[in-house]
Order: sequence, then C-alpha cells, then structure tokens
Amino acid sequence: MNGILFQASFSFRKKLSQYILQTHSSHSKPFFSSPNLTRSSQETKKLHNALRVLDLITPKPTLTARRRQGHLRLIQDFLQSDSEHFSNASAFSDSNSPIKISTLLDELFDSSSVDSPSCAERFPIDASVLSHAISSYGSSRNLHGGIPYHCAAIRSGLVANVYIGSSLVSFYGRCNELQNAYRVFEEMPVRNVVSWTAIISGFAQEWQVDACLQLFSEMRHSSKPNDFTYASILSACTGSGALGHGRSAHCHTIRMGFDLYIHIANALISMYCKCGDVKDALCIFKNLDGKDNVSWNSMIAGYAQHGLASQAIDLFEEMKQQCVEPDAITLLGVLSSCRHAGLVQEGRSYFNSMIKEHGIQPELDHYSCVIDLLGRAGCLEEAQCFIEKMPIRPNAIIWGSLLSSCRVHGSVWIGIEAAESRLLLEPECASTHVQLANLYASVGCWDDAARVRKLMKDKGIKTSPGFSWIQISNEVHRFRAEDCSNPKMIEIIAVLDSLVEHNKTLRYEPEMQEEEVDDALYI
Repeated sequence: MNGILFQASFSFRKKLSQYILQTHSSHSKPFFSSPNLTRSSQETKKLHNALRVLDLITPKPTLTARRRQGHLRLIQDFLQSDSEHFSNASAFSDSNSPIKISTLLDELFDSSSVDSPSCAERFPIDASVLSHAISSYGSSRNLHGGIPYHCAAIRSGLVANVYIGSSLVSFYGRCNELQNAYRVFEEMPVRNVVSWTAIISGFAQEWQVDACLQLFSEMRHSSKPNDFTYASILSACTGSGALGHGRSAHCHTIRMGFDLYIHIANALISMYCKCGDVKDALCIFKNLDGKDNVSWNSMIAGYAQHGLASQAIDLFEEMKQQCVEPDAITLLGVLSSCRHAGLVQEGRSYFNSMIKEHGIQPELDHYSCVIDLLGRAGCLEEAQCFIEKMPIRPNAIIWGSLLSSCRVHGSVWIGIEAAESRLLLEPECASTHVQLANLYASVGCWDDAARVRKLMKDKGIKTSPGFSWIQISNEVHRFRAEDCSNPKMIEIIAVLDSLVEHNKTLRYEPEMQEEEVDDALYI
C-alpha cells in the first residue's frame, strides 16, 4: 500500500513539474527585501524563486473571491514572515523522494514558456494524491516542503475540496502553525468530521483545552464526533491537567460506545494518571481486554510519575509473565520509577537488562534516568564516570541532572564541570548561569562568579518564572511566579504566610527559591 501511495505521489510531483515548467511568472520583484541581509547569488536566487510561488496562483471560478483571497493572504503572510528559511536548500527538500522541491522551483522560475492553457485542461490533479502529498509533509512536519502543494491546490481549484482542506488543516497544525491551520479551517466551505477533528487535534497539541471544547461544542451542531475526536479532547485534558473536563469526555465516550476502543482506553489511562487519579486509571487498565504495549506503558509511567515504584515494578514483572515484550518506553518508565524511589541497585539491574535480556539499545533518556538516579543517591563520581563511558554524546539534560545533584549534595567541582559542559550546549540557559555563579561563590572563586554574573547581564539572560495550576469546579487556575495580577493575591499571600509560620513551628525552614537567587545577582 505504501509503495502504491509513494508511486502516486511521485507521479503527481512529476506532473506538477511538467506543468509548472510551462508556466512563467510575469512578475520579477520579490515581496520585500532586507538591506541588512547578505546572501550569495545562489541563495538570493532561491529566496527570489520561493517568494514568487504566489505568481502561480490565478483566480478560479470555483472559489469565491473572499475564500481565495484568504488563502492568498495566508501564503503571503507565511512567505513574508519566514522568508529566511527559504534560503536553505534543504527547506524545500524531501529526503524520501527522488525529486527535490528546491530543484523543481528553480526549474519552474527559469522556464520561459508563456500563455499556458488553464490548469484544469493542462494539469488534471487527482485530489486524493494531492491530499496524500500534503499529509505526508504534515507527518514529517516539513512546513516548507508542503507550502508548494498548498499553492498547487489553489492553482488547481481543489482547495475547496473537503479532503484537501482537512489535509491542510492537519498539515499546518502538525507544523505548529496553529493560526494558519485555523485560517484554512475557517475558509473551508464544507467541513466533515475529519476537518473538525484535525483542528481540534491542532489545539490539543498546544494543550488549549478551552479552545478544544469550544470547537467540540460547535462541531456537534453539524458533524457527529468519532473516536479520534475524543482522543484529541482527552489529549488536551491530559496536557492541561483538566481532570473535570477529562471526566466529562470519558462520559461521552461511554455514551458513544468508544470507551472500549484500545486507543481511547489508553488515552483515558494516560489522562487520569497525568491528572493525579491513579485509582481510576488502574480501574480502566484492569477492565481493558486486549491490552497493548501502550496500555502497559501508560500505567507503568503513571505509577512512576506518582512515585509508586513498587507498583510500577510489579506491573512490569506481570507484563513479562504475560509474555508481552517490553519496549524502550516500558524500560524508561521502570527506570523513572527507580529514580523517584532511590532504588539504585534495581535501576542498575534493569538498565543492564535492556541489551542483555530484551535487546533494546539504551537511548539518551535511559542514560539520563540512570545518571539522575545515581546523582540523587549521592553517587556523583559514579555518575560522572557513567557519563564519560556513554557511547553517545551527553545532552544538556544529562549535564543539568548531574548539576542539580551536585547542588543538593554540595559537590562543587563536579558541579562546576557539569555547569560549564551544559553551557557549551545551551549558552542561553539562565538557571545554569545562576547555579554556576553560586558554585563559584561557594568555593571563594569570586572573580569567576562575577564573570558569570556579568555575562548574564550583558546578554540580558533572565530566568523564566515558574508556574503551577489547580482545578476548582471545572476551572483551571494558573499561578505564575512574580505575577500579581490575580485579584485574590492578598488572600493567597496570607495563606502562604500562615503555612510558612506553621512549618517553622515544626522546625522546618523553607529553602530559598531559585528566582530569589537570580534576583540577588543583580543587586
């Protein structure tokens, strides 16, 4: 099936190039130019050609003027706001296709043919092939590669096709162009369940649960939601911690008969675990027939998230007894549970079993878990040695994990090495600068501490304020550090002060927060 689709996509691209080579733009001036931007002649030509994509678009009687202009504005806005990316030849390339789109565009605008017949006569595009091509670029999140196909849809008059429109909505949503996805959605003359699900999924990807629920409410007036619609709603509830909305969506799935679908059940398990209701998640897991790896992984990860290491390990052993082969995500959940519970020996054993017993090659996340496990247990030299022996290059997360452990256990020199190594990978990381300055100051290296503080000031690096949220009566209340906009801030501070005083009576002194340390650097 994949071979047939690939062949069809290849055929479409070949037809597109053949037609496009006979179309010549009458305009030569790009939309804008930047006097401060220096490019080679080859890069300038590619940018010039990319910006002239709009010259391919001509009015079609099958579209209303308003809808057509909406799509034209969308493409124009994208080109003008993101033009620098087009100077990179790889932006228009598809690694899985023998035809490079950058080459196609070069040939397109170098063509001298004029007075070509209408596209409908010269280039009959099949809607299903064009839809598949757009979806393919959405799956690979190749924004620049998919833009020419949006242009082709407008040129051919197929942009009003519900399948093409749905593919475009999904394409822009997956490429994190949510505003453009919604603009395409609004321009669609006809919408079906796929269209609605695509736009809901886009907002769910950004955890905008309120927008998802509003769209879902509008959808029910014209289309009947399917199981994938509810999966997207549950995903939004999972990311935002909206347990009340998640329960409501669960009730809808039961009413619609979708609750026993495996992917819906897995989404429910994940939602309840992320929202703190492990009991309901376990109830769904136990009553689920035909559990797959995602089911087991979701439940194990839920236990790990809440520090229930023994339950996570027991469930993992039960999984193996039922002859369900664990994968990399399964072992990551087990290692994470060991990390939270401080089970060093068990963590070492499960990590070593990945290759020996299960044939799973550890990835960076697995190494990060082991290093954090060793660091939390105070085995900092072993963690440092573990990093040095890693077969893959450690990332910033691994160095940050070791740095945090050094700060907790007071290992200054290993911490300084970890901080400097992380800054080589993430030179703009504010929290690492703060911790490194404090480590230098703790051993009396005042010149180095001052150098780091001056570097932060010169670069304008500041820590991002943290935030938390709580749900009360189906409404999610968010609290951000240093944010005094909440109308009940006085009452909130009074409660916090009482909690601090209560803790002091128990001989517990709260630690100074990182944001306060950061502010102190500038005094």
